[in-house]
Amino acid sequence: MKKTLLAIDDEKSILSILEYIFEKKYNVVNKPNGKEALAWMQEGNLPDIIVSDVLMPEMDGFEFMKQKQSSGFFKDIPVVILSSNENSTDKIKFLCSGADDYMVKPFNPQELDIRVNNLLKRVDKTYA
Repeated sequence: MKKTLLAIDDEKSILSILEYIFEKKYNVVNKPNGKEALAWMQEGNLPDIIVSDVLMPEMDGFEFMKQKQSSGFFKDIPVVILSSNENSTDKIKFLCSGADDYMVKPFNPQELDIRVNNLLKRVDKTYA
């Protein structure tokens, strides 16, 4: 059975790229912001991994991480942050708030694929 990847970004082009990269291996669910992603998760949908943007309308990546981490159900779902901001303060803030990885846009699709696969391998070992 395919694992589910939740992609959160307000840019349709990024969501299309993420879907293209991952659709062969994962069920890809696209959401335009953290608020819709959280609502989808609260309906009982648990993704295996999340790839999220930072700057989005309604609920940005920081608020999404805060809400996700405060939930017992969602806390352990690995997250890769995609941001156009190379600022190390943001990287540190996200990594401290529970993000597992942080990549800067524009990103190399192959590198993102490898990082997602490695994260999921580590998580699978934890539950094995």
